[in-house]
Amino acid sequence: MSSPISTLKVLSAGAVKSGVAQVAKEFERATGTRVTVEFNTAPELRKRIAAGEAADVIVAPPAAMDEFQKLGNIAAGTRGFVGRSRMGVVVHAGAPAPDVSDTAAFRRTLAAATAVIYNKASSGIYSAKLMEKLGLDKELGAKIVVVDTGGAVMKTVEQKGPGAVGLAQISEVMVMIAKGCRVKLAAPLPDEIQNVTSYDAAATASSASPDAARRLARQLTSDAARKVFAATGIS
Repeated sequence: MSSPISTLKVLSAGAVKSGVAQVAKEFERATGTRVTVEFNTAPELRKRIAAGEAADVIVAPPAAMDEFQKLGNIAAGTRGFVGRSRMGVVVHAGAPAPDVSDTAAFRRTLAAATAVIYNKASSGIYSAKLMEKLGLDKELGAKIVVVDTGGAVMKTVEQKGPGAVGLAQISEVMVMIAKGCRVKLAAPLPDEIQNVTSYDAAATASSASPDAARRLARQLTSDAARKVFAATGIS
């Protein structure tokens, strides 16, 4: 007779942190199986999986999941859609909300900022390309501050004070505000330059607890979970 399952390990992208944590807690209550979740940027998740790190469930953007699937890291038939995250403009809680109603206004706001902060994750890669597209990379120069994570974007905006502008996933902004970080969401990026990042979940092919891993992956992609994620800014 097999021993009872005690722990599942989830490796997840940070933008879906709040929703994944809530679903994991509900799974623990319902099954008695402990779930540990480690959050990181998509590039770091790629490195960790490529290095052979063990996990039972992965939550990541489709491009990363496609790579994992090609490498045989994903259990067949377990991959499903979690939700989508949109990007927003973040300022210090004490700063007036800037005009980012369209691309021209967004550009003027960033050009006037004392600092523009984004991260090294998927949203930051998009932000860097957007700066280049709008001709702001050279104009802003040393005003551009690149940090490791979404949470660090908000912390840096808070530290630099009014005048600083951050670009981050709206879901991550909400998490940091809930933690007491003195920032606010000015607005989503204008529709014409908005970046939508999708996230999938799947059980790994190497899980030592395949049945439980499959069950957790199903729960993360269920209709009930989508309601949880929607409340955290993931739609």
